[in-house]
Amino acid sequence: MSDLALDIRGLCKTYRGFALRDVSFSLPRGYVMGLIGPNGAGKTTIVKLVMNLVAREAGEIRVFGHDSVGEEAAVKSRIGFVYDEPRFYDDATLEDHRRAFAGFYPAWSDATFDRLARRFELPRGQRFKTLSNGMKRKFALLLALSHGADLLILDEPTSGLDPVFRREFLELVGEALQDEGKSVLFSTHITSDLERIADFVTLVDRGRVVFSLGRDELADGWALVKGDDRVIDAVAPAARRGVRRGPYGVEVLTSDAAAARRALGPDAVVERASLDDVMVLMTRGDRHAA
Repeated sequence: MSDLALDIRGLCKTYRGFALRDVSFSLPRGYVMGLIGPNGAGKTTIVKLVMNLVAREAGEIRVFGHDSVGEEAAVKSRIGFVYDEPRFYDDATLEDHRRAFAGFYPAWSDATFDRLARRFELPRGQRFKTLSNGMKRKFALLLALSHGADLLILDEPTSGLDPVFRREFLELVGEALQDEGKSVLFSTHITSDLERIADFVTLVDRGRVVFSLGRDELADGWALVKGDDRVIDAVAPAARRGVRRGPYGVEVLTSDAAAARRALGPDAVVERASLDDVMVLMTRGDRHAA
C-alpha cells in the first residue's frame, strides 16, 4: 500500500500561450498540501490533469498508488472534488442528488450524508440553483465527504466568498480532516486560507514548480529581512529568494533566517514571512536583484 495519497512525476501539458513543464510533487497520506501561485500559474491545469479532465502529454499521476488514467474508475471513487463554481443539476434538490450519487459510489454513507446535511445547515428540499455561492460550496463538500473520499481536491473553493463564509467553510474542512483523517490538495491564490491547515506547500509559477516544502520548514526557516540596500548583500545568494523595493526600504526573502540574523547582528529587522510574502516575492519580486 502506498504511503502517498498523490504522487505526480514529470507532468507536462501545453496550451496556446502556456505550458506546464515537468511538474513533480507528492502528498503523503493524511496531510494537507496547499497548491499556491498567482492566477494563471497552472494550478487549475494540474487539478484537471489529476482528475483526468484533460489529457496529459507526459508524466505520471498516481493516487494511493493507482494510475489516474489506467485505473480511472478506482481512482475517482476515492476522490472528492470541490471547485470554485460547483456544477450540479440546477432544478434538482439535495435529496435528488443524494439518490443519484449513492448508486455510483460503493462507499456511500447515508448516515454521513444525514449528519453533515444537518451540520452544514443545508435544506434537503431546496433546488441547487437557488442556493448562494457559499451554500453551493458546502453542497459540493457534503457530497464529496458522503461517498467516503480519501483524497479531497479543493480548487479555489473559497474564491468569491465573503470573509465570514470563508472562515466557516474552512472550519468545516478542518473538522472533516480531524474526524476522518483525509488527505487534501487545496489549490488557492488566497494564501491566508492555508496558514492554519496546510502541512505542505507547493508553489507554482508560469507552469513550473518553484518549491514543494513542509509548512514548518517555511515557518521556521524563511523570513523577511528589512532595511536598506545593504541587507541584500548581507543575505547569502544561495538563501536569497526574492527582493522587493518600496518607498521605505528593501525587503529580502531568505530561506535561512538564522544566517541572516548572524550576518546582520542584533539590530537586524528579521520578520516571519507569510505565505503571501513568499508567493509575491518569489513570483513578482525583483528577481534580478535576487
